[in-house]
Amino acid sequence: METLNYQVLEKSGYDGYILKNAPEKVLQFGEGNFLRAFVDYWFDLANEKADWNGKCVLVQPIAPGLAKMINEQEGLYTLYLRGSENGQKVDDKRVISSVSRCLNPYEKADYEKMMDVAASDDLEIIVSNTTEAGIVYDPACQQNDCPPSSFPAKLTQVLYHRYKAGKKGIIMLACELIDNNGKELLKCVNQYIDQWGLEDGFKKYVNEDCTFCGSLVDRIVPGRIRDPKEVAELEEKHGYADPLLDVGEVFGVWVIEGDTKLNDILPFRKAGLEDHVFVTPDMSPYKKRKVRILNGAHTGFVLGAYLAGFDIVRDCMHDETILGYMNKMLLQEVVPILPLDQDDCKKFAAAVEDRFNNPFV
Repeated sequence: METLNYQVLEKSGYDGYILKNAPEKVLQFGEGNFLRAFVDYWFDLANEKADWNGKCVLVQPIAPGLAKMINEQEGLYTLYLRGSENGQKVDDKRVISSVSRCLNPYEKADYEKMMDVAASDDLEIIVSNTTEAGIVYDPACQQNDCPPSSFPAKLTQVLYHRYKAGKKGIIMLACELIDNNGKELLKCVNQYIDQWGLEDGFKKYVNEDCTFCGSLVDRIVPGRIRDPKEVAELEEKHGYADPLLDVGEVFGVWVIEGDTKLNDILPFRKAGLEDHVFVTPDMSPYKKRKVRILNGAHTGFVLGAYLAGFDIVRDCMHDETILGYMNKMLLQEVVPILPLDQDDCKKFAAAVEDRFNNPFV
């Protein structure tokens, strides 16, 4: 079985949306399952629905990674969004073509290519998801390291190279699961500017010309399919092998914290995705919504459900007593105290049943 690339995809008879060539507008630190099932998916939809015409260059944040596999597949990979929506089973396939290539900056040639992207006129956005431990200041990182070990030090190098090339500021979208991720990342970059003795003009460029946004991401991504039989069946169905095949749940929300003017700059509202990806001046209410409704629902019923003999959350959604308790708790105790539009909170709460009832997780 041939491995997925553009030629193999064409031979397979795939009739979905594909964009082969486009300017590289995004530099993305992180190439794992989550970003490919979430961020790169939204950019792929923006290409299709808003004619954004942009590609993402992925960068391995650590030395071991997927760059070789991604480049062998010319950036293509298959994404399945699976779950339950309005009580109905969903199993949607899409081949993602928003990725152009992946760089391993721990190889000198790719480090230089990363800097070439940094100085490009096409670059508009930098995205990161380098895990909870990724946004950290490490004073051992030096300006001349190729590359430095920490992500914020790599980012400082990238931004400094862009500044020296005289290019406009970028939009930075941090997706790491820590509080105030955008502000913490900017803080680390400023620490490296001070440590490395970089000029005041660059500090002004970073803090005024560049826009550092925090963000809240919400999608469960199981990742690859582990059942060899199902993998073989899908390869036969697709007409190609795809070692990078990714799986995420249907539900997805990306809340970006920043000036709402960014809604007119980022491509998502134009693509009709404003219910899923949007900019707000303060994302803290949305974090409360997620934690208190999604996490709160889970915490609220699992202990009693376990004592009642249930081991899997999905099975609890088929028990009238547990489901009724969960919905009553959310609608009567949680939703009324949230500082957001009540109808939006009720919709979010209604989606919890579908998310917990995912037959694929």
